[in-house]
Amino acid sequence: MTDKKVSDSETIMTQLVMPNDTNPLGNLMGGNLMKWMDVAGGICAARHSRAHVVTASVDHISFSKPIHLGDTVTVKAMVTRAFTTSVEVFIEVFASDIKGDNWRKANHAYFLFVALDDEMKPKKVDHVMPLTTEEQNRYEAAMRRRDLRLILSGRMQPKDSVGLVKLFSKD
Repeated sequence: MTDKKVSDSETIMTQLVMPNDTNPLGNLMGGNLMKWMDVAGGICAARHSRAHVVTASVDHISFSKPIHLGDTVTVKAMVTRAFTTSVEVFIEVFASDIKGDNWRKANHAYFLFVALDDEMKPKKVDHVMPLTTEEQNRYEAAMRRRDLRLILSGRMQPKDSVGLVKLFSKD
């Protein structure tokens, strides 16, 4: 296993919001945005792991700002941490009008992907080498997000999460 820089697999994808992407109010449908996020995140995770990947989970997605018909949507995906066979990817969504005006962050989420070998079994992935302060912060927080995912899925007891216990303890 080797360490890989976040920039080695960073993926940026841009889409134009067309009429078939919108709801009756002329805003991008959430399902279409989630699909674009999943595609960009999957490409990013596949580049990092050098393998096919499948989406294992998606953390909280909140639609904070509407994206309108005719806007451009830029989806930026970067690996935050790699576990044994899975890769966590942070995805940010930005929108602007076609001229590049009214640039705004519209969404973000964490996706978890599992790498697969040629027999479609989980395969070990390379580690992540965080270089910037922001990358280091996301890397360290990834363990807490992982524990929370495992607790919410019933695969871990809250008492077994060292990181989350520290966060919520009164000591």
